[in-house]
Amino acid sequence: MPEPIELKGITWDHSRALPPLIATAQRFEELNPGTRIRWEKRSLHEFGHMPIDQLADRFDLIVIDHPWAGFCFGKNLVLDLGERIEPSLLIEMESRFVGPSWASYRYEGQHLAIPIDCATPVPSWRPDLLRKANRQPPQTFFEAVSLADAGLAAMPAFPADLFLNWSMLLEALQAEPYSRADQIAETEPAKEAMERLKRMAEGMNPFIYEANPIRLAETMTRTEEVAYNPFAYSYNNYSRPSFTEAPLRFGNLPLLEGNVPLKSVLGGTGLAITRSCRHIQEALEFSLFCARPDIQAGIYSLAGGQPAECSAWEDETLNTLSYCFFELTREAHEQAIVRPRYDGYVSLQEDAGIPLQHFLKGDWAFDRTWDAINAAYRDSLPTPGIPPSL
Repeated sequence: MPEPIELKGITWDHSRALPPLIATAQRFEELNPGTRIRWEKRSLHEFGHMPIDQLADRFDLIVIDHPWAGFCFGKNLVLDLGERIEPSLLIEMESRFVGPSWASYRYEGQHLAIPIDCATPVPSWRPDLLRKANRQPPQTFFEAVSLADAGLAAMPAFPADLFLNWSMLLEALQAEPYSRADQIAETEPAKEAMERLKRMAEGMNPFIYEANPIRLAETMTRTEEVAYNPFAYSYNNYSRPSFTEAPLRFGNLPLLEGNVPLKSVLGGTGLAITRSCRHIQEALEFSLFCARPDIQAGIYSLAGGQPAECSAWEDETLNTLSYCFFELTREAHEQAIVRPRYDGYVSLQEDAGIPLQHFLKGDWAFDRTWDAINAAYRDSLPTPGIPPSL
């Protein structure tokens, strides 16, 4: 009897990430008895910031988010899946995924991953705690600040999360980010975006600077310390009564004053196949299996996943399980902004987020913060003096 084909994959450490892939792999193995798939996990911070070249020789499948596209392309770490997917299926898949999920993995004419998960920052809240305070979920940024002033709100302010929420405001305030080589955006709207975040943070517990979206969601569902979170990457798990005793509600983003819409920064993940993979066809078949509409709405999501496929977001069972998480946040996910993907961008999220922390805490004035952010931005550029190709 021939030895089974074995694939090794790595994802990130959360119930939204690992269990869905294990469940999907188990069913794939049952349908393909000659293939075995083993999954490992790494922390959320490692997922976002550990260079993928440290993993590409050890794994066949890597779960990535789209900002790594330029790095993977530049170092030739993953396969162009557009060359390997049947043309008719490739055309079909272009319209099957929520928002820009599919397009976000297309870089320099290559398609570097297949979307399996879609997320973007959206508000979340504890209905019981807001009722107790006689408050409603905010509809505007100003109302969200009012909740923060009342000690009811918190947001994740880890450096990268802070940077990405600042990026959301840069877009809303028309700061033209990444259009210049000398500075990351136009000065005045960039300053206004910082000041808005600082104003919101003034009423929040300082623990926000140690909180990523997972920690904040755990705090909200396991304690009564936070009633409202204005924007953090979405985790439908925390809206499921089967997952937590105090489920959250999720909705679309508040408006800036003057009815200016906010568009948050796309997260989510895709499955990439490394150049070191010795069983490319089997790896591709598994990747396509994960992205199938029936699998995304079925095994993958029922095991705790947050699908990328449109029909799964419309699935009645999934919406019933999650207090209509998918229906109520769909608009924000459809309108999400694709991050820059140039080789060098990923480190900018943390390098520029640290000065933002200092500004929000009141440690640094605007000028010092602005100089530090722009220095980090210039250092991140692939070609000094030339604006990045996004």
